Amino acid sequence: MPGQLLLVDDEPGLREAVQAYLEDSEFNVNVASNATEGWEKLQSNPPDLVITDIMMPQVDGYQFLKQMREDPRFKSLPVVFLTARGMTKDRIQGYQAGCDAYLSKPFDPDELVAIVENLLERRSSAEKGSEGTDIEDIARQLAEIRELLKQRPTIAQSETHIKIDLTPREQSVLDLVAQGLMNKEIARRLETSVRNVEKYVSRLFSKTGTNSRTELVRYALEHGLTK
Repeated sequence: MPGQLLLVDDEPGLREAVQAYLEDSEFNVNVASNATEGWEKLQSNPPDLVITDIMMPQVDGYQFLKQMREDPRFKSLPVVFLTARGMTKDRIQGYQAGCDAYLSKPFDPDELVAIVENLLERRSSAEKGSEGTDIEDIARQLAEIRELLKQRPTIAQSETHIKIDLTPREQSVLDLVAQGLMNKEIARRLETSVRNVEKYVSRLFSKTGTNSRTELVRYALEHGLTK
């Protein structure tokens, strides 16, 4: 199951070995050598799951996890502790701190992959359930978007030239939204997570001053932002 992972560990040898094994298992892995760097990468490129060591200088794994759980953006982000501290009391402390899995070093890489796959599957299922809770609104927006697409030749483009800088990925998401696809379908097309798609759609709303997918598509058609 493809997914974007963040691996935080201050041991270069172990970090490189774990990264290589996870990438061989078809995961995309971003790495950080400490929690401070991990926090920066967490915000600039939000992952689907975090794997972090506990015993790190300055900011340890518990503090890093606490920082994540106090931020609404990462409150439900799956976190795996990967650490040499394997006593029962250490594992209990880890779970009480809010980690989703605790794997003691040395460990079997296949077990780590199984844990990651399981957590990502659970996360995906939860996101599908969340998307389905507002099914009537989703159906309405889809119907409105399809109607807009039928009217495409008659929707006049604005004479006012509006320059909006979109990244290549934002443009790809906009084009797919304009095709009437929902987040889950877009994520599958772009081989990314639903969470990342939601992030890009939110950015598009912000850049265009719109509040719904229907408004976004109409705006894009009127201003020639999508083909």
